[in-house]
Amino acid sequence: MTIDLEAIAAERDRIRDDYLRPPDGRPPTSARGLHHFALICSDVRRTIEFYQGVLEFPLTEIFENRDYPGSNHFFFDIGNGNLLAFFDLPGLDLGPYAEVLGGLHHLAISVTPERWQHLRERLVAANVPHEVESGTSIYFRDPDGARLELLADPLGEMYGAKVL
Repeated sequence: MTIDLEAIAAERDRIRDDYLRPPDGRPPTSARGLHHFALICSDVRRTIEFYQGVLEFPLTEIFENRDYPGSNHFFFDIGNGNLLAFFDLPGLDLGPYAEVLGGLHHLAISVTPERWQHLRERLVAANVPHEVESGTSIYFRDPDGARLELLADPLGEMYGAKVL
């Protein structure tokens, strides 16, 4: 299969021209922030040990999922008033994590450059396979296979470009 990169770049330029507005020309957002981002996990304890124990995201609460009796809904503080949440869904055979159209590709979490280096060392110590890209991104998978990125760029920036 051949991909026409010139056509894709031309369409990206058309989309930018049609939809992207300069910061002073954008309307205010209707949202006030990310309350939580929810993922599914297969093992609550293993998930807590990874996110709190390795990544140092504090567990903030755990209670029964209102939509599925017996399921846990639990939260980790990922800074800036944002939470990462998980459900376990006992009794359902959900199979392994898969990247599919419309699904999660990766979750990028901003950390300071100092914390980035510290967490990279923690991933090494925990034998978590990872890849470093551009000197500011660490890509790895959680115990269930979800892809994560720790990004040392400031919020609203990516690889030196303003994205907000």
